[in-house]
Amino acid sequence: MKPLSSTGFALFGAALIAISFGLARFAFGLFVPPIRDELELSASVIGIIGSLPLISFLLATLVAPFAADHLGARNAAVLSGTFGVAGLALISQSNSALMLGAGVFACGICTGLMMPALTAAMQALVRRSLHGRVSSVMNAGTSIGVVVAVPTVLFLTGAWRLAYISFAVLAAIGVIAAWFLLPSVSRIMPANAAPPPPVNELPWSRLIRLSLFAFLMGFVSAAYWIFAPDLVVTLGGLSSGVTGWLWFAVGVAGLGGAVVADLADRNNPPITHALMLMMLAASLALLAASPGQPLLAAFSALVFGLAYMSLTGLYLMTGIRLLPGRLSVGPVLPFMAVSVGQATGSPVVGMLVHAFDYANAFAMLAALGILVAILSPFYPGYIAQAEEEEGDEDTGLQAAYDYQLQDEEGEPLHPEADIVEEAEEAEAEAAAEEAAAAEAEEEASATSGDADSAQPEASTDEADAKKAPSASAQPSSDEEAGGSQRTTDKGSS
Repeated sequence: MKPLSSTGFALFGAALIAISFGLARFAFGLFVPPIRDELELSASVIGIIGSLPLISFLLATLVAPFAADHLGARNAAVLSGTFGVAGLALISQSNSALMLGAGVFACGICTGLMMPALTAAMQALVRRSLHGRVSSVMNAGTSIGVVVAVPTVLFLTGAWRLAYISFAVLAAIGVIAAWFLLPSVSRIMPANAAPPPPVNELPWSRLIRLSLFAFLMGFVSAAYWIFAPDLVVTLGGLSSGVTGWLWFAVGVAGLGGAVVADLADRNNPPITHALMLMMLAASLALLAASPGQPLLAAFSALVFGLAYMSLTGLYLMTGIRLLPGRLSVGPVLPFMAVSVGQATGSPVVGMLVHAFDYANAFAMLAALGILVAILSPFYPGYIAQAEEEEGDEDTGLQAAYDYQLQDEEGEPLHPEADIVEEAEEAEAEAAAEEAAAAEAEEEASATSGDADSAQPEASTDEADAKKAPSASAQPSSDEEAGGSQRTTDKGSS
């Protein structure tokens, strides 16, 4: 089968991320109200169950790079999808908290294995100069998956089992497609690439600060991901179907998160981090203050989606930059910290809801988010491996990927395949420019030739025009004779 193009791989990767992250992980909170009512679960139990996929995600993430290296991208993605199918099917058939917990635990394994598998496939299929763009498209799959889950709530209100069966079918289709479309090899490491810096030379202070901020953001965001739909149903009195619009707003706003994160890396990461974290806290406070107002609740979801996806994108770029040469660890470290925070925060929020109520619990988490935002000046600021006085270094997600492989001088390593392809593209562009110039020259010469030939014709016409009046003023003798003859005949008659 013909290998996927860069665009095709980006779209296919986004589809797999939509299934593994959007449907298998983040869609669970959307179905908490009907699941809790049917299985008669308390808020504390829901909080514990909500932490299980985050724990399994963390465990799977620890082994995912080794799985991608030893199994290959195709087998790792198929293994991830298989866990997703099993977990979604278990959730659809759950009749107890234990079975439900097993299902969401399996879904967390699916989520943890998928991104490293796709990253390995990307390095084998996609030019390095396109890694940033392809990665951004794939990361958008999370928001797409959240949006896809919305129609199931709107049209299958209360039918959460049927919804999860449909998710399992989609995951099975993804497994089959991954088997046929992804390469069997893992990532390709050029022989002339410099080895990554030793562990003792890593910027540990920055890595620790990044992990702490990611952990606290995950802790605060757990309240929204797990309990926001249940809050508007329990406290606001809205129907379960209306909660689908919350997740729709989260998904749509999340699509802009990659753009905000890229701009943050280009400008001032600490300031952007503080702003996005304040927005995250404001979304919790707004939802707790007006759970019975659908428009305000939807607006809070928009704010939350943009803030959450922007922060995760910023953490992704920071992790990649701080760990050059360790692409299997750089993006994973901040996501592990976010998952630990969410796994810790989910049961804590459940206990706070049980001890107080939804409004007070969400207000406490919002206050914590504001406090963390105030501490954002300690975020690992300009995320270069070495500070430069000129400050003219490249920024953004693509620049972070460019510095993953370096030569002995610490400059980005351009593989021979990319150099050849870039040279061919340059030659093709030069040939096209030469052809265009030649065509323009031919048109110019043709135009000048027409002008030269038109000039003598014009002079001839002018000469004929000058002669024409004298010829008409002096008729020939034949015409005069004919005229007199016609007059004579007419007169005789």
